[in-house]
Parts: sequence; C-alpha cells; structure tokens
Amino acid sequence: MDPQLHRPWWKDGVVYQIYPASFKDSNGDGIGDFQGIISELDYIKSIGVDTIWVCPMYDSPQVDMGYDIRNYEDVYAPYGTLDDMQRLIDETHARGMRIILDLVVNHTSDQHQWFLESRSSKDNPKRDWYIWRPARYVNGERKAPNNWVSNFTGSVWEWDEHTQEYYLHLFCPEQPDLNWENEETRKAIYQSAMVFWLERGVDGFRVDTVNMYSKGQMQDAPITDPGSEWQFAGYEYCNGPRMSEFLGEMNEVLSRYDAMTVGECPNTKDMSRVLEYVSAKEKQLNMVFQFDVVDVGQGPYKFQTTPRNWVLPDFKKAIARTQDLIRGNDGWTTVFLENHDQSRSITRFTSDAPEHRVAGGKMLSLMMCALSGTLFIYQGQELGMTNFPKTWTMDEFKDVDSTNYYKMVARRTNNDPTALEAAHTSLQHLARDHSRVPISWSTGPTNGFSPPDAHAKPWMRPLEDADVCNAKQQQTDKDSVLSYWKRMLAVRKQYNDLLVHGEYDDLDVENCDFFAFTKTWNGKKAFIVCNFTDKAQKLYVPSQVHNAKRELLVSSVNEPVEEELAAWEGRIYLLAN
Repeated sequence: MDPQLHRPWWKDGVVYQIYPASFKDSNGDGIGDFQGIISELDYIKSIGVDTIWVCPMYDSPQVDMGYDIRNYEDVYAPYGTLDDMQRLIDETHARGMRIILDLVVNHTSDQHQWFLESRSSKDNPKRDWYIWRPARYVNGERKAPNNWVSNFTGSVWEWDEHTQEYYLHLFCPEQPDLNWENEETRKAIYQSAMVFWLERGVDGFRVDTVNMYSKGQMQDAPITDPGSEWQFAGYEYCNGPRMSEFLGEMNEVLSRYDAMTVGECPNTKDMSRVLEYVSAKEKQLNMVFQFDVVDVGQGPYKFQTTPRNWVLPDFKKAIARTQDLIRGNDGWTTVFLENHDQSRSITRFTSDAPEHRVAGGKMLSLMMCALSGTLFIYQGQELGMTNFPKTWTMDEFKDVDSTNYYKMVARRTNNDPTALEAAHTSLQHLARDHSRVPISWSTGPTNGFSPPDAHAKPWMRPLEDADVCNAKQQQTDKDSVLSYWKRMLAVRKQYNDLLVHGEYDDLDVENCDFFAFTKTWNGKKAFIVCNFTDKAQKLYVPSQVHNAKRELLVSSVNEPVEEELAAWEGRIYLLAN
C-alpha cells in the first residue's frame, strides 16, 4: 500500500492555538478561562480548523505563564475547575474537532510535590528525580557546576542552602529540570502528565522543549559571549545521547491512544537529526516545530537586533529547510509563523502600517496555506492582529523573558539611555508579550475580552486598534483578514494533495522582492508568487514556469491586475504542461 494513501488525521489538520489567559474572560476577573473558550468554539470551527491546542492550563504559580507546573493532574483555578476542563474537551469533540494540550515535562515548578520531596534531603527517595550537583571550588570560591546560561539569562544552576548542592534549571530558577535518566521518574511523568489526560479524551500533545530531556555530559559550553560568565549551551543540552530511547518509550504510551505529537525542537541545525525525530518508522514524534523561520532576524541573543534585520532570501532558506523534511522520505513537517513565544507575523514579516496590514495578513495566509505540512494558526492571527505600539512603555511588558532582557541591558550598560532605548525597540519587535495581549472580540472598554460588567481590568492591556481589527466586525466583512483565512483554508482543503502533501521548490532563492515557488504532486503543479514589498510590481514569473499555461486559482486581493502584483499581494496559479 502506498504510504501516502494512509494519512493519519493530523497530517491534513489545521490547528488553532489558544493561550487561555488572553482568549476570553467569561466571569469579569480580567483573566481568560475555560468557559470563555467554550463560548467561542463555534467561532473557531467556523474558521475551518479541526483541532485546538490549549496552552498550559495546569495548576501553576505562573512564574512562566503556566510552563511551571505544580500539579499535572489539576488546573489553574482562575481558568476554572477540572470539570470545566472536561467540559471543554467534550464540547470540542461534540463539534467534530480534536483537542491537544501542552506537555511540559522537561521541568516542573519548584512547588511541585516531587521537587519539594527531592530538595528536602539528600537521601529522600525522590532526590534523584531532579538534577543535583555539588559545587566546584576555584581558589576556595564556590562556583556552579558549569558555565551554561539559562534560557532566561543568568546561570542554569541554583544553589540550595538546605542540602548544600546546586539543582539544574534550563529556564527560571522556579523551573527545576526533571531527571529523565531515572526510569522511575519517567514512568511517573508518563502516568501523571500523559495518561491522566489521554484517559480524559485528549487527542495529543504539543511537547514543550522536546529535545532537552537527555542532557549529555554537561561539560562547559564554548565561550560565545566574552562579557558574561554564562554561555549559550543549547547545543550541549539539546539532542543528547538518550533522546531516541526516551521518545520511543513515550511513543509507546501515546500510540495506545492514537495520540498526535508535535515537538518543540530548538537548536537542531542537523536536518538528519530532525528527520530522525519525525520519521514514521522511527516511532518517536509525528512532527516538530523547527524555529528556522521564526528565528529569522533575531540576534545572537534573541533580542540583540534591530527590527526587520533580515532579507527575504533568509526567510526563504528557512522555509525550504522545513519544507524539505518531507522530500522523498517518511517524515512530516509543520507550517507556522506565530505562537505564544513569537511576536505578530504581520509586524515582523510584512508591514503593520494601517494601509498595509490587511494586505500583509492576507498574503501571509495565502503563503502559509500553500506550504506542506500540518498548519498551525495562533489566536488573533486569523484577524490580522499586530504588535502593540512603540508608545507603550516597559510597564506593559509582563513576560519574564522580556523583563529579564531589559534588566540585563540596564545592568550591563549602567542604565545607558541609548542602550535601553535600543532594548525597548527590539522588544517592541520581537517580545513574546505581543502574542499575549487579549484578543479583540469587539469594540468597547476591553475590546470585548471581558464582559461589560467586569470587576477587574484585563491582566494585560488590550490593543488600541479594535475599531479597525476585531472579530465581530470581521465575521460580517467579506474583505476582512478573517474572511480571507476562511477562504484560504477551504482552498487548502480542496487542493489537499498539492498544497498539504506536495513537493516544494523555490524558484529564485536570492530574489529580495518576490517569493516564488512551486508545489508538485503526481504530475499536478501549482505556482505561488508573493510580492514582499510595499509597492505594486510587474508580475514576476521565473523562467522555470514561464512557458507553462497558468490558471489563476486565488489571489490575496479582490481584483488582481493580470500582469501586476499589488503591494503585499500573493497568488496561486495552477499550471498546465
């Protein structure tokens, strides 16, 4: 049997990511909740998606917005109860959609019962469930076991006064890393974090930091930041020697439930390693998020850059790396431009100027729908939401990643105003906060995020542009970004073989104005061209497809001019030989 004919449900799926705190507040306490999500399930389904992914909704102290889990088997009280969460699962299924959750098992909260026991004494039975190391001493001075920098600045090691050892945390000090080398720990993780929810009907998981469970030898990282004691170590702690074994073990549990997995896979430049993770025969993960595309324009440290510090060839090369995963093998890939860790794609990759934002949102929709793999949309992306404005001060940034970076710049430069302004500018472009502002459902005091009689302000400031960008208005406006997403998802479904499964070829990688590529499937061919400039341009048809007969399937503008692409216009043509 042709393996391509056996298509698991998740290959042709479109996934809509929900960040619960910012989706919809049903009870007026300023925080989104399960009831808010349930109330908009029909809206989500109307877009054309078939799966929702709910970001961490577990019991948590919220040091890192729920990615610090205190109890895998309970929920964060402001979102609702376990019964409310069960209702969300059931209501999603009742509409013919599936639901996946975040699986955060590289680390827990330091308030998790497992860690409280682990740190209570060196001979506690759970001591080895986390990663503890003695201090190094240099000239009598206590030093951390190695020079790794945390993902949120500072050392990955935290000194525990009580037991006189360091514990490892690749993220915040309040997020100690679990010790996957311990078989007992792994079994407890599978039972508590996975089986508990699979038994409740969950259809799969987005697996957080999926390649960090096997840490390798934990030797010092090379010095890439001479001004710091702590060095980038992503290539040391990602993709360690036992990763295949751990993921294979995890897959055995998941496969009993036909559960989908999409892994978050940073710091993996070797594409053969990525393919190993997503190869069907390896039985590890269904697919992964590579960060090649969303890392475009970032600095050596994510925020050490200036806005739009990239050229179109960079973007195209990154897309090619993710698309080529399915070329002639049994791997699978993903398509995404936004998530809870990224700023808004219109601001980053097109233009959020008032006259261009709708055009940019539509063109990116067309481009994404023409790429192969499982498609992921982040809440608000379907409305064309953009970054918040530069006039907002640092007080509005809530994310630990943003605030830590700003504080680090202040410390290193002795509060130099020029350096702090540059830091603010880069955060205004790349900070995770932009994706976390409340959704604009309508106009009014909270953009419809909270009910009119709300007793608390939204936990983050709503955007000021709801009069030109809100869900209520867009649902009845045939020219809106939302209407266009609906149209494009229908086109993607109709031409499923070609657009979801077809082979991708970039026709002119080095062109700085146009993104032109073809998709090929069993003799059928489509040509896609996107104008990545803010000016109308003569239609660009590369030599490889110049002589083919073209039939316009869809454009991102209402009335396309035959030989001219409007600013930020995209088109899909069907080709005949």
